[in-house]
Amino acid sequence: MRTSATAFAPASVGNVAVGFDVLGHSFQTIGDKVLARRIAEPGVRIASIGGLVTDLPLEPEKNTAGMAVLSMVRDLQLDFGIELTIEKGIPIGSGLGGSAASAVAGVVAANALLPTSLSKLELLKFAMKGEAVASGAVHVDNIAPSLFGGLVLTVGIDNPNVKQIPVPPSVRCVLVHPHMVLATKAAREILNRSIDLSDVIWQSANLAGFLTGCFTGDLRLIRESLEDVIIEPQRKLLIPGFQAVKDAAIANGALGCSISGAGPTVFAWCDEPDAVAIRDAMVAAFAAHKLDSDAWISTLDPTGARVID
Repeated sequence: MRTSATAFAPASVGNVAVGFDVLGHSFQTIGDKVLARRIAEPGVRIASIGGLVTDLPLEPEKNTAGMAVLSMVRDLQLDFGIELTIEKGIPIGSGLGGSAASAVAGVVAANALLPTSLSKLELLKFAMKGEAVASGAVHVDNIAPSLFGGLVLTVGIDNPNVKQIPVPPSVRCVLVHPHMVLATKAAREILNRSIDLSDVIWQSANLAGFLTGCFTGDLRLIRESLEDVIIEPQRKLLIPGFQAVKDAAIANGALGCSISGAGPTVFAWCDEPDAVAIRDAMVAAFAAHKLDSDAWISTLDPTGARVID
């Protein structure tokens, strides 16, 4: 039986424009790592937090990885405790699922220490308890893709149904993260609680068209459907230069461009040959609005969180 394990959980793009709170995809280029180590005393303790973010709570109940693993220890009534060392590779308040990745990496690492491994669905439910610490609500559009990998549709909360959606192999995701912080809670608080019926119909058609395009490999249908008419119009005002960044991506051949999760990171889907030009144009558009940024390009690899050591 293992006494320690390190897990990596990738960043994620929540919502993917057309699937608010139900659709997301992993982004393998960056992510969080968590080392879980068996200890004699019951419960969970966090030894340290390093990497891009270091000022997160060390109390397990206030930390997404800590709470996720603590819920596992309690529910399984383990006769040992677990110490966590967290390495943050995802910027805080970036819209890249950093809190979800820590929770996922924590439960995947802890799972490797158990006498009998849990299923991914069981791990998902524990990670959800951790994510609620950061966002104030339980939603799985970041947790599920970070855990399962690829493009993931999740229906339901108490008994989530998780389905990995095939993506055309030539598709790449470009992520551009402007150097600013946008808290998830703040981005959710500005959203209207009522929506025009015409927008609901339009968004439903876009979600159906997008998923159909993914299943059939129809890039033209993906291009026509990858548009958020409900959430993006409200949140884009929180991101300086967003419209210019989106216009630059589309002008250089993007299939679609929108806000990653709650923002401020902006993502674009594209065909592989266009990825570099789109990345450079998006970075330049943010720079024109006096915002430096980091940028990455990734496949939509269906591999999710995994033990790496």
